[in-house]
Amino acid sequence: MKFIIYFLCSFFAIVSYANWEIKADSEYILTDTDSVSSILEKLGDRPVNHKLDRNKKNVSAEVGRDLIFNGFSKIKGQKKAKQQSKHFVCTSCHNTKIEDPNLAISDPQARLEYVVRNDMPFLQGTTLYGAVNRTTFYNGDYDKKYGKLVDKARHNLREAIQLCAVECAQGRKLKSWEIESILAFLWENEFQLADLNLSPTQRVTVQNALNGKANEEKAIKILKSAYLQGSPATFNYPPPDRKMGAKLKGNPENGKLIYDYSCKHCHADEAYSFFKLDDEKITFDHLNKHFSRYTRYSVYQVARFGTPVMNGKKAYMPQYTAERMSDQQLEDLRAYVKERSDL
Repeated sequence: MKFIIYFLCSFFAIVSYANWEIKADSEYILTDTDSVSSILEKLGDRPVNHKLDRNKKNVSAEVGRDLIFNGFSKIKGQKKAKQQSKHFVCTSCHNTKIEDPNLAISDPQARLEYVVRNDMPFLQGTTLYGAVNRTTFYNGDYDKKYGKLVDKARHNLREAIQLCAVECAQGRKLKSWEIESILAFLWENEFQLADLNLSPTQRVTVQNALNGKANEEKAIKILKSAYLQGSPATFNYPPPDRKMGAKLKGNPENGKLIYDYSCKHCHADEAYSFFKLDDEKITFDHLNKHFSRYTRYSVYQVARFGTPVMNGKKAYMPQYTAERMSDQQLEDLRAYVKERSDL
């Protein structure tokens, strides 16, 4: 009898230990390189509506990269495709790496300092890194500029890419395989867990939820609160009195950063504009003279309203929203221009 009891106890102990080992081995362990979308889907979140269509022919991230950086690509064994735009490429207005130290906050000054540290331009458009993790596009005041065109693009990344190609880049309409290739590149550049800067406690909560030990909805909220679901966009106006400015004391040192990392990105050596900017005194004299005026050479004017597309000149300047360049930064830029003009 004692032998039978001992045998049964040993048997159940072995079975229990084996079950524990199986459970332990199957436990999901988070890593820094886990994609945010895969974690969200494992938690039961609804997938975004721009998952890659892998059934289309000629689609590749390499082709997408060529389109984003060069404006055209070539299908293997075929001739090079027609250039998408004669005026811009995606990187004219968008970075392709993280540009904000905190992905949950749109802070133009923090962004400026971050891109300077990482030697990237300070641009009008939101970075393409993590674009596939967002759920809304052309947010805020962009319907004032593009009207009903925004209706299809606001919740559809494919339509947003097409709108950018035709309206923003002033180019031809993208073919379906080109859009899918751009998506392929973007999916290779989605947020990873390490990008979100979760606290140790938040990370434990997410991992526990993945293993059925914590609330999944809470974990989803933690992840989504760590980055913006869409980039805010507010169209600010120039100061009412351009001679007085915004009544903010400008910092010329900060203004120099804006001049070097923003203005020169498009205007140095006529990169994307026929209006050339350099470090010559005559250039700063010209900018300083026009700052307070109502002309196309006024930085207030072009920064807040951009420049229009005209017949024979489709290259234009997109405006900076308040979230991409603050009123304080505009005054900093003005202070730098005046300082250089006064030398």
